[in-house]
Amino acid sequence: MKEYKTITRIAGPLVFVKNTDPVAYADLVRIMLPDGRVKNGQVLDTSDDVVVVQVFEGTSGIDKETRVKFLGETIKLPVADDMLGRILNGAGKPIDGGPEIIPEKRLDIIGAAINPYARESPSDFIQTGISTIDATNTLVRGQKLPIFSGSGLPHNDIALQIARQAKVVGQQSKFVVIFAAMGITNEEAQYFIRDFEQTGALERSVVFLNLADDPAVERLITPRMALTAAEYFAYEKNAHVLVILTDMTSYCESLREIGAAREEVPGRRGYPGYMYTDLATIYERAGIIKGREGSITQIPILTMIGDDITHPIPDLTGYITEGQIVLSRELHRKNLYPPIDILPSLSRLMNLGIGKEKTREDHKQVSDQLYAFYAEGRDLRGLVAIVGEEALSERDRRLLKFAEEFEKRFVRQARNEDRSIQQTLDLAWDLLGTIPEHELTRVSNELKQRYYKPGRK
Repeated sequence: MKEYKTITRIAGPLVFVKNTDPVAYADLVRIMLPDGRVKNGQVLDTSDDVVVVQVFEGTSGIDKETRVKFLGETIKLPVADDMLGRILNGAGKPIDGGPEIIPEKRLDIIGAAINPYARESPSDFIQTGISTIDATNTLVRGQKLPIFSGSGLPHNDIALQIARQAKVVGQQSKFVVIFAAMGITNEEAQYFIRDFEQTGALERSVVFLNLADDPAVERLITPRMALTAAEYFAYEKNAHVLVILTDMTSYCESLREIGAAREEVPGRRGYPGYMYTDLATIYERAGIIKGREGSITQIPILTMIGDDITHPIPDLTGYITEGQIVLSRELHRKNLYPPIDILPSLSRLMNLGIGKEKTREDHKQVSDQLYAFYAEGRDLRGLVAIVGEEALSERDRRLLKFAEEFEKRFVRQARNEDRSIQQTLDLAWDLLGTIPEHELTRVSNELKQRYYKPGRK
């Protein structure tokens, strides 16, 4: 391999090298500094005149005497069964004090796109143990269901709770959690590590941690590393894999930073115009392939800047994924955990994974009835502020009370409380028992006869 000493310019994490032989896009690069240090990079752009290299460890110390060597191969992740129970950095290197991973094979982190014809329709219910997800925004195996949060809301706690509790009910197959955190502080990293170790969730997990002081470039490969590990366990070890990515906003900020360093023409709010395509290369790696036992389910988490759901990151994510779970600042102020607002939340694949022999035959109708009563009760709060509770009808007062009880008993649960779908649906019937039977217009008479018990408090 030839070495080059033809660096012409350095801009942020980018190095511009001229007069090279033909170089392929995404090739790995070794950069040798005059003081003997070695840095790694990747080809970001290539043309006849100049090759643009993004440097993973930052560009400090690089000068005209620095030697650049193109390795002719792309980034690969060493994978093995031994990855389970390990904590790695954003570039896939162990940071838990354990030995290096002895790879069974090395897989390209770009991954292969799943042919739409080869995809199988998701249909298996994944129980998270959180009532507001399981009952009203059900997660289905093979789905991509993002959590839309805001700064200061407990999305990390919810992510850890799902990582601990998630399971495919009624199946004995292997269940693996891949947890990737991007742009987190050292304090958050310690919190994640401690939680995984203390709760025993680490035994079935692989954790990737990219810290805030790590290079922005490394943040771009972290989710791809995580998904490559997920594809190995899903398609070669026949496991059901749940991938939790937090926080996709940090990922997109890095994308914008690199785009600015490359002097690209910016799109909406300064983000690159190809951000939709770039996010799709991550989200579309979830799914089930016909003839394979394993599957990949994704829960990307993103903080909405200024709580703005129309911001480009949640907006584009909503187009690519199959619904969203929205956290509410109002519920958080009431000291409710998890502060999941079921009204703007949606799981587009919910109906494929619920019903008889999957969850329970009353699931869909109970969910619809809860939505209807809670939405009405929430609307009435605004009316009460104007006319007072005395002006409401008897029915309206009941619905107002229902909304309050729904938040207190159904939405609220402890951080370590793992409710089965049966417990969740029974709790829903408890709440519906406070409303007269004839007002349950979304539930069939047959189900009312079987499950409805009036007057329960």
